[in-house]
Amino acid sequence: MKLDPFYLIVDSADWIDRLVPVGVKLVQLRMKDLPEDRLRAEIRRARVTCAAHGCQLIVNDYWQVAIEEGCDFVHLGQEDLAGADVEAIRAAGMKLGLSTHDDAELETALAARPDYVALGPVWPTILKKMKWAPQGVERLRDWKARIGSLPLVAIGGLNPDRLPAVFENGADSAAVVTDITLNADPQARTREWIAHTARWR
Repeated sequence: MKLDPFYLIVDSADWIDRLVPVGVKLVQLRMKDLPEDRLRAEIRRARVTCAAHGCQLIVNDYWQVAIEEGCDFVHLGQEDLAGADVEAIRAAGMKLGLSTHDDAELETALAARPDYVALGPVWPTILKKMKWAPQGVERLRDWKARIGSLPLVAIGGLNPDRLPAVFENGADSAAVVTDITLNADPQARTREWIAHTARWR
């Protein structure tokens, strides 16, 4: 499986409606603590927009709802993976991406036979408080050697200037949140990311 080198992560269908038409081909919808009816409405809107623009939609965490809504890709953190029915996800024909931060988590992830592995934070991130220190690009190279042909997603503190170091050290895709969503012109910044990742597309 090949992932687009530009992996956008946003927290609402509004962001997807705003940025996917710019040319995004891979987006994760990561929402926290929403009531189920709102969650389903957000996923349905996101699916329509992504389908219209040839963009792969990945739903974070809510694997049961994602199955029921006919989604084809889910991403889980380690805590969510512990409570997830991986066989049900597979039986639904869904692809699975997993977060990792250390050696033990990588082993747990690989045992679940994911379709990609994410490593982070590569650099310091303001998105959320992390108990892990920045991993650095050297860890990307180590992870890639260990996961082989599985796609590797780098996340945490990325910006366009850091992309060469990320890809030269084994990442297949670069995930971004705040460098775009906190930018004064998110659409223009999205276009920059698309242009900067073109050589790895």
